[in-house]
Amino acid sequence: MLRTASSAGKQIIRLSRRCSTATSSPNANTDSKPKPPLRPRPTPLTDEIIRVDHAGELGADRIYAGQMAILGNGPMGKTIEHMWEQEKEHRKQFEHLIQHHRVRPTVMAPIWNVAAFALGAGTALMGEKAAMACTVAVETVIVEHYNDQLRQIMESPNPDKELLETITKFRDEEQEHHDTGIDCGAEQAPFYNALTEVIKFGCKTAIAISKKI
Repeated sequence: MLRTASSAGKQIIRLSRRCSTATSSPNANTDSKPKPPLRPRPTPLTDEIIRVDHAGELGADRIYAGQMAILGNGPMGKTIEHMWEQEKEHRKQFEHLIQHHRVRPTVMAPIWNVAAFALGAGTALMGEKAAMACTVAVETVIVEHYNDQLRQIMESPNPDKELLETITKFRDEEQEHHDTGIDCGAEQAPFYNALTEVIKFGCKTAIAISKKI
């Protein structure tokens, strides 16, 4: 009886040692890799710029999506698609910056998403020239907005070079979209001045709101 108990005890000790060895093995916890340190919180200026530009590029993406839904199969389809593809890249880059800098997106994003698509589709339903007038109005505001941001960044104590390069590239592409709209007859749209002024006012209002919330 004692021998049996002694034998069982030794077996338990051996099993315990095996489990201890397996637990302490370097391969036992392969998922516990050290995580990279979090990037420090951005400056208030960088935080505001990334949040509002992310909202703006989301809106631009949805405007062209709305235009494509109506005019995608027509003569202007390829032109709109080209501009839309660039806006998708702009949005993708700012989504990366949102995560990289740990910036809170605007709470208005769901509303801008719907409103921008409606704007793109609505002006497209008015005709190709009205859609291009929408493009001209939106891109005029965005180019001016980007220029203001570039001045702010360059005047800051520690300019963010990555942000400078990104905004400069995107500003130039937005200017290209503006010029394309003009070349495609935007100024011939019915009520061009009234239409573009209303759209510009809406864009400026969205920018002001997105800066803060």
